[in-house]
Amino acid sequence: MSAYEVNFDGLVGPTHNYSGLSYGNVASTGNQNAASNPKLAAKQGLAKMKALHDAGFKQGVLAPQERPDVASLRQLGFAGSDAEVIARAAKEAPAILAACTSASSMWTANAATVSPSADTADGRVHFTPANLNNKFHRAIEHPTTRRVLSAMFADESRFAVHPALPAQMHFGDEGAANHTRFCAEYDAPGVEFFVFGASAFDTRYPKPVKFPARQTLEASQAIARLHGLSEAGVVYAQQDPATIDAGVFHNDVISVGNRNVLFHHEKSFLQQVEVLAELDRKLAARGGKFIGIEVPDAEVSVEEAVKSYLFNSQLLSRADGKMIIVVPEECRNMPRVWAYLEKLVASNGPIAEVKVFDLKQSMQNGGGPACLRLRVALSDAEIAAVNPKVMMSDALFGQLNAWVDKHYRDRLSPDDLADPQLLVECRTALDELTGILGLGAVYPFQL
Repeated sequence: MSAYEVNFDGLVGPTHNYSGLSYGNVASTGNQNAASNPKLAAKQGLAKMKALHDAGFKQGVLAPQERPDVASLRQLGFAGSDAEVIARAAKEAPAILAACTSASSMWTANAATVSPSADTADGRVHFTPANLNNKFHRAIEHPTTRRVLSAMFADESRFAVHPALPAQMHFGDEGAANHTRFCAEYDAPGVEFFVFGASAFDTRYPKPVKFPARQTLEASQAIARLHGLSEAGVVYAQQDPATIDAGVFHNDVISVGNRNVLFHHEKSFLQQVEVLAELDRKLAARGGKFIGIEVPDAEVSVEEAVKSYLFNSQLLSRADGKMIIVVPEECRNMPRVWAYLEKLVASNGPIAEVKVFDLKQSMQNGGGPACLRLRVALSDAEIAAVNPKVMMSDALFGQLNAWVDKHYRDRLSPDDLADPQLLVECRTALDELTGILGLGAVYPFQL
């Protein structure tokens, strides 16, 4: 049997804007109230998907959310027609309207945690949508996320899409942004690596002081149980609280893994030596040879890592066994970071090539290449069972670019969020998109 890692990138939504909603995400809060360009953001994301598809990697698309979320506004007491709900929210609670208009679902690393069939007790691919409980603007995503994933992975004999964990801080779950899987081959049993910020119930674990710890140990343990993972195939590690306080709000801002390689910073985890040793031991027991590439703080500081998003990158396996690292343009613009990448590629290690993408619209809101994709390891038979219309192709790339040109604005300011026409535009676009991607009725306005 052969298997592949398929990357499903989030399609940037029509309401892409900079409202600075993500406390703890330095880029998000730093660009608050700047004007955004939804059309350019969507096209930058599509260009990355197409380039990786053309390079031979299997690539899919994950649809955005309906925004503004009028149902949430109604739940909070804003009444009347849809236009009246938006107008009243804009007047009385503009911050709540901004939260309900967020396009943050574009960062599909937060959409769900995925365990491939080689790891699970029932031999199915398991998905648990993230409850994203730490931030209101993201906590409203998971019902639609589950419907979209269920439409993409509809064969219940091969796929299991769970409900999100209880929407409560003790089980705060941020999805694949805090989850990595190591393996010898994609279809071989692997070791799933869950990284958490704090424990909700065990006071022995330290906590960050400045910024919140979004992922709990208890959430990670619950997902492992739901997915039927064995103890031999799981490692839990705590992020360094001081690193969280430096702006590393998710583990994918300070480390990235693929197959048997972990590319990480010196200050990624508490008890880092012990964590790496456990990964090495458990992967060896499953036929793999763990390789850790640790970036010294003296060469790239945590601050530089956050500004460049060096670790919010993609590691992709080439046909020759070597890996490509996909980074944002910001890495090339920071001399010390770029010097490290050139040294890394020249070292004759597992990472042999760097690909750079312009993702400025996403980066300014706090998300790089890794944020934009959800990794799903699938066998040939499982790939055949995926909804084929969501898989990138020359035809789909052309369709989606034309769709963006037709429906997206090229400028969106904070004041524009009060425009009721924005909701009409979004619904019109998404209604057409569900036809393009063969999703059926997945949005609240369609149900």
